[in-house]
Amino acid sequence: PAVLLCNSSSSLPTHVPSHEYPPLRCHGREPHLPTHGKAMLPAGGGRAETRLSRRRLAVLAVFSCYSLVNAFQWIQYSILSNVFVSFYRASFAHVDWLSMVYMVAYVPLILPATWLLDARGLRLTALLGAGLNALGAWLKCASVAPGRYAVTMAAQGVCAVAQVFILGLPSRVAAVWFGPAEVSTACAVAVLGNQLGTAIGFLLPPVLVPNTPDDIDLMAHNISIMFYGTAIVSTLLFLLTGVVFEEKPKYPPSHSQAVLQTVPPEDYSYKQSIINLFKNIPFVLLLISYGIMTGAFYSVSTLLNQMIITHYEGEEVNAGRIGLTLVVAGMVGSIICGLWLDYTKTYKQTTLIVYILSFIGMVVFTFTLDLGYLIVVFVTGGVLGFFMTGYLPLGFEFAVEITYPESEGTSSGLLNASAQIFGIIFTLVQGKLITNYSPRAGNLFLCAWIFVGIILTALIKSDLRRHNVNSGIMNVDVKAVSAESFPLIVLLYWNAWLLLAW
Repeated sequence: PAVLLCNSSSSLPTHVPSHEYPPLRCHGREPHLPTHGKAMLPAGGGRAETRLSRRRLAVLAVFSCYSLVNAFQWIQYSILSNVFVSFYRASFAHVDWLSMVYMVAYVPLILPATWLLDARGLRLTALLGAGLNALGAWLKCASVAPGRYAVTMAAQGVCAVAQVFILGLPSRVAAVWFGPAEVSTACAVAVLGNQLGTAIGFLLPPVLVPNTPDDIDLMAHNISIMFYGTAIVSTLLFLLTGVVFEEKPKYPPSHSQAVLQTVPPEDYSYKQSIINLFKNIPFVLLLISYGIMTGAFYSVSTLLNQMIITHYEGEEVNAGRIGLTLVVAGMVGSIICGLWLDYTKTYKQTTLIVYILSFIGMVVFTFTLDLGYLIVVFVTGGVLGFFMTGYLPLGFEFAVEITYPESEGTSSGLLNASAQIFGIIFTLVQGKLITNYSPRAGNLFLCAWIFVGIILTALIKSDLRRHNVNSGIMNVDVKAVSAESFPLIVLLYWNAWLLLAW
C-alpha cells in the first residue's frame, strides 16, 4: 500500500510504505505526527534513518552547567557591590560596569559568533564558550588584591565574550540532538541552566563573602575562595565539554535535521542567511517583541533593589530574596512552557497568551508595589518572573519554526542581541524615571512597551516550517491543536499562577 500526500508543492516522495509513514490529513486538519522511523529527504527520493542518541542528555547537561557558571560569574559582583566597592576602592558605577560589560560585549560580537557557529560548527563554539569561561575565572584569581580593579574588569570581559558563545546555543543544541517531541523541552532546560546560575549568584556570594570592611585581609581570603572555587568548576566543565560534545549525532534525531544535512556546505551563505532573516517579516516582528519583553525583564531585575528600597527602607536582604523568587519562578515557567510546546505545538497562541499574562503581571506589580505589604511584592514578583522568563524558550523555539531552514544559532543570536539593546535602553530610561519621579513611573513606562509587544506578537504569521517538515508535509497549514484547546492553555497558566501565589 502507498500513501498519497496532500496536494501541495512538496518535493517529498509520494510513495512511502504505510507502516513507516502514517497517513496524513490535510487542508488545515491535524496530521498524525511521525515518530522516529525514516526521514524523507527532499532530494533524490532517498531515505535517512532517524534515531535519538543517548549522548544527547549528557550534551544538554554539560551545556546547562557551564552556562550556569557563566551566569553566576555575571551576577557575583552586583550582588556584592558594597563589598567590591570597599575591596577595590572603586565607585558603585565602576562595580556596575562589571555586570554591564556582559550586555555591551554581546551586541558587537554576536554576528561573528553566529558566523563561527554556522561555519565551524557546534563543538568548536561550545569549547570556546566553556574555555573562555574558565579562562576568565582563573584571571579573576589574579585580581584578589585591593587596587586590582582593572584586572578583574579584564577577567570579567573575557567571561562576557564567553557568554556570546553560550546564549545562542540552546535552540541549536536542542534542534541538533533532540527529536520533535522533546525539542522545546530541551531548549527550555538549556535556558534553565543560565537562569539557575543567576539564582545561585543571588544566594551563594553573600554567604561566601560577608561584608567585613574592617578586615580587608579576611575579605580578600573570602573572595579568593569564591574565585578559585569558580575557576576549578569552570575548568572541570571545560574538560567535560571536550569529552562529551560532538558536532552532531550519528543519526539525525528528526526529519527536519535529516533534510538540512543533505544541503552541501558550499551552498550555505551566512550573509544570505542574515538577509533572509531580515526579509522574513514574522521574524522581524518577533525580533522586536522578544527584545521588548526580555529587555523589560533585564531592566526590572537590574533596578529591583532600587524599587524595593524606595518603598521599604532597610529591606536590602528581602530585595535580594525577591530577586531570587523572580528568577526561580521564571525557571518553573520555562520548563512548563517547553513541555507545553512539545505537547501542543501552538507556538503563536502560547507566545501571545504568555505575553498578555506578563503584561497583566507587570500592571499588578506596578500598582501593588507601594501598598506596604512586602509579602504581596514577593507574590507579584514571582508571578511576573514566571511569565516573563517563561517567554524566553517560547521566543527561541518560535523563531526556529518560522525561520527554518535558517540556522538556529543565527536567529537565537539576533534575538539575544535585540534583548541586550532593549535591556540597556530600558534600564537607563527606567532608572532615570525612578530617580526623578517614582518606581511607578518607571514601571508604567515598561507596561506601555509591553503592550506594544502584544500588538506586534498578534501580527506574527504562524508558519511552522520545521514542524511541517517533521510532519512530512510542505506548504500545508497545520493546526496541531484546535481553537477549542486555548482555554486549556489559559487554565494551565492560571493554575501555575495560583500555585506560585500559594
